[in-house]
Amino acid sequence: MDERLKKIIDESNSIVFFGGAGVSTESNIPDFRSEKGLYQAQQEYGRSPEEMLSHTFFIRHMKTFYDYYKKNLIYPDAEPNKAHRALAKLEAEGKLKAIVTQNIDGLHQKAGSKNVYELHGSVLRNYCMKCHEFHSLEEIMDPAKSDEEGVPRCKKCGGIVKPDVVLYEEGLDEDCINGAVEAIAHADTLVIGGTSLVVYPAAGLIRYFRGKNLVLINKSVTPYDSHADLVINDAIGKVMDLDE
Repeated sequence: MDERLKKIIDESNSIVFFGGAGVSTESNIPDFRSEKGLYQAQQEYGRSPEEMLSHTFFIRHMKTFYDYYKKNLIYPDAEPNKAHRALAKLEAEGKLKAIVTQNIDGLHQKAGSKNVYELHGSVLRNYCMKCHEFHSLEEIMDPAKSDEEGVPRCKKCGGIVKPDVVLYEEGLDEDCINGAVEAIAHADTLVIGGTSLVVYPAAGLIRYFRGKNLVLINKSVTPYDSHADLVINDAIGKVMDLDE
């Protein structure tokens, strides 16, 4: 682990971690907003990822939505990386109080983290729009449980199943936002990693931090670098590697 970061963590009692797509890219989950992801979407579908992942598009073009969603947002074989494991260990030690994530892959929980606020939901949770029956990711991916257009259907009532993922045009879950704000407001150290801090409203959560140490770990610069006590421009798994 980076020595400067280790010193701050050792002196902190209430750490909150706020993370974005860069935390999961080291688990081989690509950022769909990247140049490559944008190019791939335009080439195959003639549309931007943002358009295809909007509520309007989901309602109007479910077949195309699910085709894109299953190919580009589901990575069932992905495993937690060094950053996920380091954060789970810090939580187990009582140092880390919460994780606030923009990711939808469930890798923090897979690594062992318990108190995770998933701002944008999770691909692991799916619900029938008609009767609200829960469906697992395995059921969503099973062609036998979808109609002829590839749209998952409810095992109970036959209704359309929607991922518990916050699409563009949809609001964030109020309880999740309130929990994240509460955690950040009471932290003495806020570590932000793998996010460019340009996606709102999630990026706005940083303004609730009143603690002592603001740490930014990202490969590229962010709008908040000048406000941070420590800025590290590197891969977050490398920076947080507990074996280094």
